[in-house]
Amino acid sequence: MSIVKGLEGVVAAETKISSIVDDQLTYVGYSIDDLAENAKFEEVIFLLWNKRLPNKEELEQLEQDLYENMALPQGVIDHFKSYEIHKVHPMGALRTAVSLLGLYDEEADDMSEDANKRKAIRLQARVASVVSALSRIRDGKEVVQPKAGLSYAANFLYMLKGEEPNDLEVEAINKALVLHADHELNASTFTLRVCVATLSDIYSGITAAISALKGPLHGGANEAVMKMLLEIDEVENALPYVKEKMANKEKIMGMGHRVYKTGDPRAKHLKKMSKEITALKGTEKWYEMSVKIEEFIKKEKGLPANVDFYSASVYHSLGIKHDLFTPIFAMSRFSGWIAHILEQYDNNRLIRPRAEYVGPEKQVYTDISER
Repeated sequence: MSIVKGLEGVVAAETKISSIVDDQLTYVGYSIDDLAENAKFEEVIFLLWNKRLPNKEELEQLEQDLYENMALPQGVIDHFKSYEIHKVHPMGALRTAVSLLGLYDEEADDMSEDANKRKAIRLQARVASVVSALSRIRDGKEVVQPKAGLSYAANFLYMLKGEEPNDLEVEAINKALVLHADHELNASTFTLRVCVATLSDIYSGITAAISALKGPLHGGANEAVMKMLLEIDEVENALPYVKEKMANKEKIMGMGHRVYKTGDPRAKHLKKMSKEITALKGTEKWYEMSVKIEEFIKKEKGLPANVDFYSASVYHSLGIKHDLFTPIFAMSRFSGWIAHILEQYDNNRLIRPRAEYVGPEKQVYTDISER
């Protein structure tokens, strides 16, 4: 058997959902640049699940379905209040909440196509409510219910902050959701496909994916980027800080990507958004120091920024707590995860690779009195 550590370069599945070819990311054949500039997140959800863009009536129906399913079961809200939620990372709370949602869904174990589509709507709708609710509850605030007439991105910010966001704030979150929606066979997506290939249910698959995303080598890079920017604090400190890190052979978070060689095609959209949002909020220094770091690392190491690098300053300038950055990533990625679950169910085969044994051989059992 030939071993490929980390399965790098191994093609493990066929998909019609997304593609990374020649450093270009597409969703169902649509360029990420095209979608980031023009599409609502709801359109991307429909595209990933149905392999085509919706017409006006279909989009309006999806928007209505998402709104009508956003409210959380009271048991989930009570669950957040039952433990010291302020001591728990939101990714841990999100993981457990999604598993708990399955217990309140009478169709959780119904594996029919129609039931799975209804569960998909409920999960995508409620993840925005889960993230906003856990944030407010740990801050001692009341949970805010969704508001009719607001988009998915706008409703998330409304439920998170308790006030309607402005157009630029909605654009920033919508763009981030579009850009993070899917990314081919990444670690969390592969994890959930392994899970549901056993014909486990959709809630189990999403819970498995969240567990993989929780790891610092997958999710969490944007949280680490913001931690770095806060340590730097001022623009003039950026290069000395980075040079010291490099001298100590420490990693600069948010730079480079395993599958992109010339650069992450998503990064430029959030870079532009960072410039606009920080100007609006009077926090330009976060954008300016980010640019300095990116230019220096690209020159010295040939590593351009990835999508996480500029999302940090965008979310921070929107007043979003740093440990919510990865849950927002997950909120977007639910759309891609669900698409992969439905695709796996449509043409399922148990995913069962082999391992090469490299341990001791021909050992003989001895009685415990002789050991």
